[in-house]
Amino acid sequence: MFKASDVKDLRERTGAGMLDCKKALEACEGNIEKSIDWLREKGISKAAKKSGRVAAEGLCEIKTEGNKAVIIEVNSETDFVAQNEEFTSFVDYLATTILKNDFKTNEEVLNYTDGGETINDKIVSKIAKIGEKIDFRRFEKIEKKDNEVFGAYKHMGGRIGALVVLSDTNEEVAKDVAMHTAAMNPTAIVREDVPNEVIERESKVIKEQVMQEGKPEDIAEKMVTGRLNKFYKEICLEEQQFIKDNNLSVKQYVENAGGKIVSMVRFAVGEGIEKKEENFAEEVMNQIKG
Repeated sequence: MFKASDVKDLRERTGAGMLDCKKALEACEGNIEKSIDWLREKGISKAAKKSGRVAAEGLCEIKTEGNKAVIIEVNSETDFVAQNEEFTSFVDYLATTILKNDFKTNEEVLNYTDGGETINDKIVSKIAKIGEKIDFRRFEKIEKKDNEVFGAYKHMGGRIGALVVLSDTNEEVAKDVAMHTAAMNPTAIVREDVPNEVIERESKVIKEQVMQEGKPEDIAEKMVTGRLNKFYKEICLEEQQFIKDNNLSVKQYVENAGGKIVSMVRFAVGEGIEKKEENFAEEVMNQIKG
């Protein structure tokens, strides 16, 4: 048997999590040194030391099958690893696994057991093998109706992924809309989808800008509406100029093909993650040090 102090000691010496330390001590009958080796063999000790690093590179992957589709983002520390076959194969496997199962949260994905290992265990093994922090960041699973089609598009080798659903049209039109979504980064489909706090903040900014131009407050109030219309055309998918034909809005393009936009998801790798500033030489040295 082993004591709580043994778990604490093992955690401090390896950086591994409490549950992993308990597993190691159980497997090694409480022997600390053997437990350290056990954790190293499993790659857990090495992976734990990398857990505090920033992983803001990586890939988006999209999978569709029948009426189901999934888009995921998995992060790595560097773009070198994001292009590594070991990493890309794992991202592909993860997207396929999520597509075929009814997961609701990241935690459910990470705790899923496949081939005697949880997904989290597989990630730990990959970290040990590849030598960088790997982080399964997010996913979104979508189901469509029989009269709807998926449009999927990955840009910049998977750094941006877009998945859309259109009704009553064909996959070619849907893919065009997905491509547009990837390129133009709309944040809503229609005006009604834009959160009130976003509209209020933008209105305040516009009013301040107009007043700084020397316009009185009552005139500024009236000009807010006009400039908000321009703002909507920049962020709403249906109102954006279609990238393949600037004479059409995206809504017009889809309606001309008999369709309607149902939903839209766009992931960009690393968006919202605060990245460390490192120069190229330091990045390569970090790779060598592992």
